Order: sequence, then structure tokens, then C-alpha cells
Amino acid sequence: MTRRENLLYFPRVSATYSRVVLKISGESVRRNSEDSTIDHDALGALCKQIIAIRDLGVELSVVIGGGNIIRGQTYHGRQSGFIRTDADKMGMLATAINALALRSTLESLGAEAVVQSAVAIEGIADRFSLPAAEEALKFKKIVIFCCGTGNAFFSTDTAAALRACELRADILLKATAVDGVYDRDPKNYPHAKKFDRLSYGEVLEKNLNAMDLAAFVLCMENNIPIRIFSGLGDGGIAAAVRDPSIGTFIGNF
Repeated sequence: MTRRENLLYFPRVSATYSRVVLKISGESVRRNSEDSTIDHDALGALCKQIIAIRDLGVELSVVIGGGNIIRGQTYHGRQSGFIRTDADKMGMLATAINALALRSTLESLGAEAVVQSAVAIEGIADRFSLPAAEEALKFKKIVIFCCGTGNAFFSTDTAAALRACELRADILLKATAVDGVYDRDPKNYPHAKKFDRLSYGEVLEKNLNAMDLAAFVLCMENNIPIRIFSGLGDGGIAAAVRDPSIGTFIGNF
């Protein structure tokens, strides 16, 4: 059994995963929808969890969304007057703002971090380079990816899946506001069933809203397992690396 197959069938704790891509939303850097765009306490708590993962010996990359500032997918149409491609480009820039805030806070806490952008933003972020990202990971730097895939109509979920495939990550971790994948919305259905483990086929067969479909198919075709879990609360993100029972594990089994 290969190391990847071992990870899929027997996900262990602590340093099982040597290379991880973590997808976090823009909302993770603020306390709630009434807060300012970036809450320094929330950002600091998030960065401490990211450092805790790095300190386990994990090579860590982070893809961050921009929903705390603007979400391109929902910020277009007649009411706003923006066309979809422009709205998505605005969303890409929002992720760059969050990425810079993340890097600055990580470095203030003593962790080395680099920002790579899918689009050219000279003087603000390095352009995405797979060799440069792998070199940074080798030296235990945290690599932050921003601006999605660089294309309109693709979510940051898809960007995270793409980077996980390119980096040959052991797993893609997606931190959400829900503690896993359910058969229906647990906010509206108190008796909704939570799944501990799912195969890629089951997610498609049951039409579960696990993540963006393009992202999911990328992971499925490249055999990248996914763990979806709640990133809320202190220690929630770091715990997902140590404890294989947290959230919902999606793989090829």
C-alpha cells in the first residue's frame, strides 16, 4: 500500500499529513457579519492555529477567500450594475487584501510566510510559481495563495483544489461554519444526519453540497482526500490535522 493509499484508508493523527492545503473563508478573519472587515483578534487567533499546524512539522499552504470584503459571485447583476467578470476580479483583489493581512500577522507572531497571487500584482505579491512554492514549503514557510485561479467564474474552493493537485498535497482541509457534511442543511433541519466518512461517489450520488463542484471533481480525479470541518472556535483548525474524527472525511474508498 502506498503512502497516499495509507492516508486515505487509515487517516492518522498529528504529523500523518506532511503537506496540507488549508482553505479558509474571508469570514474567518472577522467575528461576525456586524464586525469590521478584518477583526484583529479574530485574525490573530486564526494565525496562531495556522502556526500550530506548521509546528507539527506540516508543510502548509493556505488559500483564503474574500467574502468579508466582497464576494464576486453574489455581487453582480442589475442591482449592483457590475458584470460578473468585473465582480469576480474585485473578489480576487479582496483575497489579496486578506492574504497580506494574514502574512503580516503571521510574521508578527514569528512565522515566515509568503504570498503568491494567481494574477500579477507587482510590488504587492509574488506571481504564483509552483517551484517557488515548493521551495518555500521545504524551508517551512507558510505559503498563502490569493486571487483564486486568476479566472472569473471559479471559486476559491476551486483554487484550493487546484493548488492541492499541483502541490501533490496529502489532503485538502476546508474550514467552514458547519462541523461537517450533512444530508440536509442542519440550520433548517435539527435532525439532519452528519456523515463521518464519504466516498467521492457518494457525494455525487447523494448530491451533497460539500464544496464547489469543480473543486470536488478536481480532487476526485487527482485522488486528493478532503476533510470538511468547523473552523470556528479556538483550536478548531489545528485540531483537524491532529484528530481524524473531526468533520467529514471524503476520499476514494
